[in-house]
Amino acid sequence: METQLETGAIAPAFTLLDADGHEVSLSDFAGKRVVVYFYPAAMTPGCTTEACDFTTFRPDLETAGVAAVLGISPDKPERLAKFRDKESLTVTLLSDPERTTLAAYGAYGEKINYGRALLGVKRSTFTVDVDDAGVGTIADAKYNVKAKGHVERLLKDLTA
Repeated sequence: METQLETGAIAPAFTLLDADGHEVSLSDFAGKRVVVYFYPAAMTPGCTTEACDFTTFRPDLETAGVAAVLGISPDKPERLAKFRDKESLTVTLLSDPERTTLAAYGAYGEKINYGRALLGVKRSTFTVDVDDAGVGTIADAKYNVKAKGHVERLLKDLTA
């Protein structure tokens, strides 16, 4: 059975490389609220829409109490850097080529794509409250989200 995190669950800790090859850990955001989102592949249409929307709405997310947006995919840091630079992204992109963090959050597994079952990344978004000790708690979990309009819906939920 695949993992599905729910509100109140402990957020799996992680340390991954960013687009510049620097380590970023969930615990780096101690005392803050972060959005962690998982996407299939940099520089693809849906993922570009979602990343650009997170960049566009970042000031609004910050006003709603979100300190950082972390986007995680199986892409290598070099590809993430190209994606960030090409699209002028201001979100932090993290590399999970082994898909360990993706699996821990339930964002990797069997999914249906064009009517066929396959293993892949499930577009998912989590709002995580990180306590002063660096331990995250899931404040909200959304699985199998649609890229278009997703960030606006998330922002509406955060400000409701």
